[in-house]
Amino acid sequence: MKILFAAVEVAPFSKAGGLSDVVGSLPKALEKDAEIAIFTPLHGCIDYNKWGLKELENSEKWITFGGYSPQKFKLHMTKLPNTNINVFFVQNDWYFTPFKEVYPRWLDPRYEHERYIAFSLATLEYAKDLNFRADIIHSNDWHTAMIPLYIKANYKFDEFWSKTKNVFEIHNLAYQGVWFEDILDFANMRKDIVYNEWGCEHYGRVNWMKGAINYSDRVVAVSPTYAKEILTSEYGEGMDYTLRGHTNKLLGIVNGIDYNVFNPKTDKTIVKNYDVKSLENKLVNKKNILEYFGLKYNHDRPLIALISRLVDQKGLDLIRQVENDLRNMDADFIFLGTGDKSYENLFIWLSNNTPNIRTYVGYRGDLANQIYAGSDFFLMPSKFEPCGLSQLIAMRYGSLPIVRATGGLEDTVTGYPLDNSTGFKFWGYDGWAMKDAIYCALNVFKDKYTFNAMRKSAMEADFSWKESAKKYLEMYKSLVG
Repeated sequence: MKILFAAVEVAPFSKAGGLSDVVGSLPKALEKDAEIAIFTPLHGCIDYNKWGLKELENSEKWITFGGYSPQKFKLHMTKLPNTNINVFFVQNDWYFTPFKEVYPRWLDPRYEHERYIAFSLATLEYAKDLNFRADIIHSNDWHTAMIPLYIKANYKFDEFWSKTKNVFEIHNLAYQGVWFEDILDFANMRKDIVYNEWGCEHYGRVNWMKGAINYSDRVVAVSPTYAKEILTSEYGEGMDYTLRGHTNKLLGIVNGIDYNVFNPKTDKTIVKNYDVKSLENKLVNKKNILEYFGLKYNHDRPLIALISRLVDQKGLDLIRQVENDLRNMDADFIFLGTGDKSYENLFIWLSNNTPNIRTYVGYRGDLANQIYAGSDFFLMPSKFEPCGLSQLIAMRYGSLPIVRATGGLEDTVTGYPLDNSTGFKFWGYDGWAMKDAIYCALNVFKDKYTFNAMRKSAMEADFSWKESAKKYLEMYKSLVG
């Protein structure tokens, strides 16, 4: 079985969110059972020499979009680290290589659509050149949602793709890829085939995600609870009606994390390695991160961390609601992230005016791991959370999650005081419910027997890709027959 993954970010080459971790990890778990190729753009932030990329001979290709001047593409390749999986990087000097970010800020929306259309069509053309006749094309989020439409429209009578099945994965339904219908002219798509309510038309606009949902053979949400939530008007982002028409092909599979990458026993970025049998070494990491942020260590005072994109989805307005309570808690807080300026400014202000709160605006993978390793609790008050990887990483590092029970957070965290509990949950979306959950965690912290038992349960919980990969493989086999 041949599987083609298409995604705009792939760890460790390019990373902006959880999507990159999934596409960089899931293929590893499938490698023994399938021949896999991963296609991704050659972003300007990718270290060409570090990852050993090489340009393929005679890969230069020109593609014309909507009557504009032809665009030049080239193809580069390397292996996914510690695997034999080929990763192909699509180069285009107009759309991708000039930028040092995966998702550059302040782009013209029309240009942003053009970028992903160009990548999607180039991916299909290069797959043909390489004779990679995929049984399954696994597209991810709206950036590659054009691929199922191309397969059903432009390549409808192309023998090369005649037996290919499409799997479309929703990592976040909030971002759907909406633009005016003239973008279909740029994409070289026939409007009479795709621009209707059974295709990609949605309230008089092109909606790429709707098209992918309609044209794919399977639609995957990244947790079972999220798969149910998006069928409702509260979480459906205006797409719930369409999704309810496709419940026969919708399923939820929890994401995993790569335990070879996120492993406190071998992590070279943290000060002192540890595992479930040597938790005393975690205190060394706690002392180190507190010192780094200018906070004093106190054995009886817990450290609560938050590592997140600073956007509304992550429930950060709840912190604003109860900021005075947090400032007066018998606990220290470390926040790390970047995003909306309003939240960045809030966290900077708290950091500058509060003795127990510190903030790092930006993102550093090594610092994030040090915070996971040093913290006692991990705060994740999301308004909605398709799956979430941060809580899985936190548990792996013995930092107990404090989460709002939604989406993947509901599926992956066993809330106190249940047997083998791994964290703390609250249900109401308000700051006071979150505050109560934090106080509950602080009380458990005083009970060292219960606290250490929970940490061990969290560290021993298995959220590797092993079980999830089995479910993906079963789905692929059901499509191929």
